[in-house]
Amino acid sequence: MLPLRHLRGWRAAGLVLLCLSLVAALMPAFWDLDHNQRRWLLDTDKWLHAIGFALLALWFSGQYKRANYWRLGIALLIFGALIELLQLTVSYRTAEFMDLAADGAGILVGLLIASLGIGEWSLRLERALTRD
Repeated sequence: MLPLRHLRGWRAAGLVLLCLSLVAALMPAFWDLDHNQRRWLLDTDKWLHAIGFALLALWFSGQYKRANYWRLGIALLIFGALIELLQLTVSYRTAEFMDLAADGAGILVGLLIASLGIGEWSLRLERALTRD
């Protein structure tokens, strides 16, 4: 972890993001989609997985040193696998290996973007907000 002034707050926010992601992945569809809307959702599902996990990777890259990004990537991939395993336990969701592959692709993209200079953003934000 980075030497963050508000480490507990960053951890709590990260935990909330993970919980929201898990709930979204496991909640039943509460809307009635017509054929075209279902087709659109099926066509964009993998993109939604990739974007979601890229955003999670970018979020957590703000709290970890670049040298630990590989650990962050593994942890997020395990989280994606956990989601897929939990989806096996409910009748209204399906688990797919390609969803996990999309998660992995999103993680790679997110960590690549972080490595290009966006990573450790929360440390820079804390410093910017506490300047006199």
